[in-house]
Amino acid sequence: MSKVAVVFHSGYGHTLRMAQAVAEGADAELVAIDADGNLPEGGWDTLAAADAIIMGSPTYMGSVSWQFKKFADASSKPWYTQAWKDKLFAGFTNSAALNGDKLSTLTYLFTLAMQHGGLWVSQGVLPSNTRAAQRSDANYLGSYSGAMAQSPSDAGAGEMAPGDLETARSFGERVAEVASRFRR
Repeated sequence: MSKVAVVFHSGYGHTLRMAQAVAEGADAELVAIDADGNLPEGGWDTLAAADAIIMGSPTYMGSVSWQFKKFADASSKPWYTQAWKDKLFAGFTNSAALNGDKLSTLTYLFTLAMQHGGLWVSQGVLPSNTRAAQRSDANYLGSYSGAMAQSPSDAGAGEMAPGDLETARSFGERVAEVASRFRR
């Protein structure tokens, strides 16, 4: 069985709910970046032992949160030794706006994965883009690069669209399935 870790920052709880859904699908360990941009005790060891690292951040001002960026900058230590080379990577994000420049955040996560010599796993789910599609359908936002969710700025984390959480869960499942095929 492959080991999958979900490293993420959540500002208001929406990205935490996505991370939990991704982890449920992947049977993964959660590694939460705290409000100061630090990993919990043992977090770096969890990432080192993982076959796949799924990264998540809210989209703030068209990119990752500063807390996630602090983690990314600190990952220069494993980068220097190429410790994460050939690991699988994937990413997810949430923003308040329907578009919200979420693709910029996923591109940032992709670039970080490529800097580490990683291999990227895509969403792998066709978008719900017919006239009959509903906001509660999986991959309603039509992302191919990773999982995306949209939560209105005045809605709590408990009000997230069920389709976004299902998208996150199935995304985690896909990453775990791909990781099992690539396990060393």
